Amino acid sequence: MPKAITLSNGRTWDTQGKALAHFKEMLARYSDGSTVEDRADHDDLIALVERYDEAITNAPSKTGSGIELFMRRRNSGVGYSTSGFWLRRVDGTETDFSYISAVKGEPKSDAQQFHDACRAAVAQELVAAKKRHFAKYGDSLGRIACDITDELVAYDEAHMDHAYPTFGQLVQSFRAARGWQHDVPSGTLTTPADGQTTTTFIDPQVADAFRQFHKGAAMLRVVSKSQNLSMASGQRKPKIKRPVEL
Repeated sequence: MPKAITLSNGRTWDTQGKALAHFKEMLARYSDGSTVEDRADHDDLIALVERYDEAITNAPSKTGSGIELFMRRRNSGVGYSTSGFWLRRVDGTETDFSYISAVKGEPKSDAQQFHDACRAAVAQELVAAKKRHFAKYGDSLGRIACDITDELVAYDEAHMDHAYPTFGQLVQSFRAARGWQHDVPSGTLTTPADGQTTTTFIDPQVADAFRQFHKGAAMLRVVSKSQNLSMASGQRKPKIKRPVEL
């Protein structure tokens, strides 16, 4: 049954998907570095953050001392760059927030946070491996063949695909090897904080252990971003033509 979304300012949508589409379109109307000037947009975001604070009780309040303004900023890390909403409080402090989590009214599960920490642990190695692969096999224009379709793709058009096992399977196997199938020991993952856009491992030894596990088990290839991720996910145990070396 569709889940209706109602905010404290009276805005309502009869499905969660329509609410998500509203805030996605709002984000698209602003450019990176700009302030949300439209009063209606500001009011919707205030109400959305109130919903976030009511639902996400395992993290510090986003509202804090009160919200002065909203901005669109570029969230960048190793191997990723996406735009999102940020807010500035009346005391001058700033933080990001996920409109998707706010609309859904659900914090990330422990499994999702552990997955994020594993991804962060190997992010630099994956970027370095991708660069080496393109440098070694790229044509005169710096393009290489997609491992599925053989179409030539440039670096920014390509995705590093965990062909087999999938990254999710690697994470599950790593947890099982450490006896963490059901619970992760307290103090393993960073707790939410202002401006923290991803969860990481507190203990560098755990991060290093996953890097070593990943290096020994991952089978990587380069595929086109535009259309081949869905094709890749449908291949249960694909044959890799041009494996990427870590």
